[in-house]
Amino acid sequence: MAKYMIIDGLRAEFTDEKNILQVIRNVGIHIPTFCYYTDLSIYGACRMCVVEDERGNIIASCSTPPKDRMVIRTNTPKLHHHRKMILELLLASHCRDCTICEKNQKCQLQFLARRFGLDHIRFKNNRPDYEIDDSSPSIVRDMNKCILCGDCVRMCNEIQHVGAIDFVHRGSNMEVSPAFGKKLSETECVGCGQCAAVCPTGAITIKKDLKRVWSALYDPKKRVIAQIAPAVRVALGEEFGMPPGENTIYKIYTALHMIGFDLAFDTSVSADMTIIEETNELAEILAKGEERKYPLFTSCCPAWIKFAETKHPELIPYLSTSKSPMEMFGAVIKEYYKPSDEECGLETFHVAIMPCTAKKMEAARNEFVRDGKPDVDAVITTKELAAMIRELGIQFADLEPTAPDMPFSIRSGGGIIFGTSGGVMEAALRRVAERSNAALQEIEYSGVRGIAGTKKFSIDIQGKTVHAAVVSGLGNAEELIGLIESGEEHFDFVEVMACPTGCIGGAGQPEGFYEVKQKRSAGLYTADKSALVKRSDENPVVLRLYEDGVLKDRAHELLHVHYHHGED
Repeated sequence: MAKYMIIDGLRAEFTDEKNILQVIRNVGIHIPTFCYYTDLSIYGACRMCVVEDERGNIIASCSTPPKDRMVIRTNTPKLHHHRKMILELLLASHCRDCTICEKNQKCQLQFLARRFGLDHIRFKNNRPDYEIDDSSPSIVRDMNKCILCGDCVRMCNEIQHVGAIDFVHRGSNMEVSPAFGKKLSETECVGCGQCAAVCPTGAITIKKDLKRVWSALYDPKKRVIAQIAPAVRVALGEEFGMPPGENTIYKIYTALHMIGFDLAFDTSVSADMTIIEETNELAEILAKGEERKYPLFTSCCPAWIKFAETKHPELIPYLSTSKSPMEMFGAVIKEYYKPSDEECGLETFHVAIMPCTAKKMEAARNEFVRDGKPDVDAVITTKELAAMIRELGIQFADLEPTAPDMPFSIRSGGGIIFGTSGGVMEAALRRVAERSNAALQEIEYSGVRGIAGTKKFSIDIQGKTVHAAVVSGLGNAEELIGLIESGEEHFDFVEVMACPTGCIGGAGQPEGFYEVKQKRSAGLYTADKSALVKRSDENPVVLRLYEDGVLKDRAHELLHVHYHHGED
């Protein structure tokens, strides 16, 4: 017989739901929460999700497991008063500059205050003014807007295993902070921004770079070039009411030219370069047949690189020396337009549009500064691009599509799927596999696809069995490294992305839960299906660069990098 609860007089059957809250939501009742996040441990601090049982007891629905024939109510005078009081107390000690807040109209506290009709706060704000920490190149912390929900702390510690922030002090003095009151830049923060992705208010936000971009766009002496990462195309539309996963890349080209960008290219082009260089490394390792303790690790994700540098410096020699697609394109673009810039008296200003906050940190690293100038001048996120589009009043959903600019106008399907977990691995395997559709299908069904946190599989490539793994989320990477170090697992090649689900779930993307990220991933694979070129090394634009373009005799110089522990 099915188990059920009675919720506000409605019969609600349940099976393996871990708490009452999930059962309540299953019947279409949205219980307010601040500290509840499905991927994180139960914290139970905000008490907004409380319900009343048949005896009149108030219980937290997020931390109470459902019981057969349990009777609860979600809306009583006691609960209504309780929730409004919590909201009023939170607002009493909260910065109320809502109109200029990064989270305005997307803030959970603001939303619930409107929902419960709060228009007056009776209590004085006795909370001290906290100094804003903008020391990180990726994110900004403003504890004047923190409601102590703990989402950021649990994300940083439980999911990412970084531990850059935690609760400090007690009682009314409690706050979220790095240890010993350090600035975020002084910690082991990797810049992934997942803390900002789960923050319900504006306490942790993305560090913007829009002022410099607008300045460059208005400068007649600058040639402003944009590159757009694969994951951006399947998420930007969500900011304008379009469904998750819809491929908007051709609308993005239109919007960028309307904003004032001189040229717009797809980062998938340089993803093809990354695959060529990375698989060359892999082929060389496999050909040697040497016993190695560690596999070759991908190097596309800057947050993963920072994590390896700070937590596992022993892995640095095993990181691919191939630059990330963003930095490869940065080097190629600056070199390609150097003669034209000198002839025309211009300066190329290169903007990367990324789903990732750590890319801001990557662009600032010394390794990617040549002749005193960075290869990527500014990095803006998907959400920052949406802000630029809104600022100019562009009706994005109604735009006509346009093509990318020449000469970097062709990219492979392998480059496009870089944006989802497993995409780099699949693109690499495509390059080293046999040239047949059967080989492509074998790779597709090998276990490389899907947005699970850890995927392990083996596949035969040209007579050799390649043992591979794909991990997203640094906690999953930490666990895999432990298995490798203990000798329980052996791999030849491992893809690591810091953000759970990969770049589609980057902190610079519109906020979205698991189902949304699945649709984004599906959108990239759909775009791959329609691509004329499937393998990265069959991209004619890239091949031309190698044969008689800027990469001729200079591929290693422009496309490779060596990381060193402790150096930024």
